[in-house]
Amino acid sequence: MSHSDSQAALNVIAADEAAARATSQKRKKLFSIFGAVVIVAAVGYATYWHFIGSRYVSTDNAYTAAEISQVTPAINGIVAAVKVVDTQAVKQGDILIVIDDSDARLALAQAEADLGRAQRRVQGYFANDSGLAAQVLARDAEQKRAAAQLLSSQADLQRAELDLRRREALAKSGSVSGEELSNARTMLLTAQANLKAAEAGEVQAKANRSATVGAQKASTVLTADTTVDTNPEVALARAKRDQAKLDLERTVLRAPVDGVIARRQVQVGQRVQAGTALLSVVPIQSLHVDANFKESQLTQVHIGQPVTMKADLYGSAVEYHGTVIGVSGGTGSAFAVIPAQNATGNWVKVVQRLPVRISIDSKELTKEPLSVGLSMEVSIDTRSKDQAAATTTASM
Repeated sequence: MSHSDSQAALNVIAADEAAARATSQKRKKLFSIFGAVVIVAAVGYATYWHFIGSRYVSTDNAYTAAEISQVTPAINGIVAAVKVVDTQAVKQGDILIVIDDSDARLALAQAEADLGRAQRRVQGYFANDSGLAAQVLARDAEQKRAAAQLLSSQADLQRAELDLRRREALAKSGSVSGEELSNARTMLLTAQANLKAAEAGEVQAKANRSATVGAQKASTVLTADTTVDTNPEVALARAKRDQAKLDLERTVLRAPVDGVIARRQVQVGQRVQAGTALLSVVPIQSLHVDANFKESQLTQVHIGQPVTMKADLYGSAVEYHGTVIGVSGGTGSAFAVIPAQNATGNWVKVVQRLPVRISIDSKELTKEPLSVGLSMEVSIDTRSKDQAAATTTASM
């Protein structure tokens, strides 16, 4: 092999070695970059988990809700006027619906008349008590007079018997004529008859007194321990009058809370029944959020923890703040009409969601109002676990 050929071979070998070194260095550089990326990602994830991931739990399965007030009539009647329409804002106490009050006014007039009649009837009871008390005194006097007459008749009978015995004794000696003896016997019979009449009079006087006393007791039962105002008959009539007044007031249905009218289902001229839902008032100024978290997310969630929320209505431009105010006593499936039968052999575990109630700052609601049923994104800061638990314990 010539010198030039050897030099060319050496050059090729050197080039191959240089390429191999370049490739090795490039590979090392790539591995170093990859390692750095892995380290940065790990550090970034650890940082995220430490400051955010382990601190917050979030869900987009959340919706605005409110304690909606249903307006229902307490009486039957025909609707005379409807003062509101759907979406109209109302204040507490505003008139919503007016029911024709003709029947209610007649019922009130009748109840007032019944009350007046009851008062007069009870006044008669008290007057009757006084009259019967006077009659009892009169019957006492009659009974005493009958007793005195009985004693007088007994004395007359004794005197007549004595006179008859004397005349009979004198008649044997001829000192008394037959006529005198006959008169004495007549006087005795008269005295006996008067005695029987006096005895009957005394019995009748006692009976009359007993009857009068019984009538007085029967009358006293109706008025015992009462006045005209507190008598049960008057109290009952007054209660019926008050109920009639209340029914008249209930012909005007007013807004129970501040809010917005929704689901109006009543028209003028419609006959409504007590308890029928006519419309609803949604208190949009006191909305809350029902957030359905997975059961595995609730380990560190407690009442009192701060919450940040975003509404799909406004997007990420508006952020609401609130507080966890309650956790439901059961999952949605637990309260379903047909609950899941998890005891069957073909059971498949499904992660359950538990509703968490969250308040919304009222000032933020006033500035950026929401409606019921809107979708929300919710994030709970669980870092304040100990503070929230302490707050809950203190409130209890």
